[in-house]
Amino acid sequence: MSKSNLVAAHAPAPAARRRPAADMLARPTAGIVLLLGFYVVLLIAFALLSPFFLTISNLANIGTNMAFIGLMAAAGTPLIIGGGLDLSVAAVAGLAGVIVALAHASGINIWLGCIVALVIGGSVGVLNGVIVTRLRLNPLIVTLGTMSIFSGLSMVMTGGLSKPLFVPAFNWLGSGRLLSVPFPVILMLVVFLVLWLVLSKTPFGRFVYASGGNPEASSLLGVPVERTQMILYVVSGISGAAAGIVLAAMLGAAAPNAARQHLLTIIAAIILGGTSLFGGRGSVWGTLIAVLILGTLNNGLTLMNVSSFWQDVTRGVVLLLAVGLDQLRVRLQG
Repeated sequence: MSKSNLVAAHAPAPAARRRPAADMLARPTAGIVLLLGFYVVLLIAFALLSPFFLTISNLANIGTNMAFIGLMAAAGTPLIIGGGLDLSVAAVAGLAGVIVALAHASGINIWLGCIVALVIGGSVGVLNGVIVTRLRLNPLIVTLGTMSIFSGLSMVMTGGLSKPLFVPAFNWLGSGRLLSVPFPVILMLVVFLVLWLVLSKTPFGRFVYASGGNPEASSLLGVPVERTQMILYVVSGISGAAAGIVLAAMLGAAAPNAARQHLLTIIAAIILGGTSLFGGRGSVWGTLIAVLILGTLNNGLTLMNVSSFWQDVTRGVVLLLAVGLDQLRVRLQG
């Protein structure tokens, strides 16, 4: 064998070149771009199928109806990125509405009732955080238990009945507008913006990603994993209470289980937005686009008189396709 052949035989094989489509999917921002593209296609499709879809009033309704879900999904995103999970957030929303309604019925100032509801929401977050971080229990089991506890308390406090809340200044939180934009939508966007700034521009944001990516190694490197997760649980609890207040203001009544039925939508929006259930990866902007996708899908199918059963099927298919595509991106990123 000649020297040139010997060198060629032992030379490392050239790296396999990926296709352009695979290179595009492997980019970190590909998930958000794909979600945004899918949302635009969805808007165009429903605009062609229904003349009532692409109107200012209908688009405002989509945003208003999804705003309280967006509040909970926004706070749930960094929590899951940080390695946690909160299934009790929707139960806290119901409890917050009930607290405001009962406080108002007993003669207490309604704004003071809102503050009390927010404090209780934060306290539920502290409870979840202590049990998960100090007692080392599985967050799925812990928050499933607290969800049952606080849902039950809401039912006990109201006897399972809705409590009216017709206070014009309070109801404005759920139906008012600023510069023709629904206030709940503005509130939701502000929360997403603040959380994005915290996650991307502060040391705490780096702690969040490190805590979810590899908590053991992060602890050895000095990252306050337990404290970080505790703060995230508190933020989740407060967001649940805020969402419950907005929902009660929008409905003009506090129903104990008004938000609990939306728990699956909250989790679906976070996963659809590209956040990993294993922690360490995710984006609040992806969650926001996913919230809009789910709200638009529900609204468009309703305008087309599609059965609610088929709407559930459609949402499930969209979620599975999104998760499958996200997993493909993760593999391509190595």
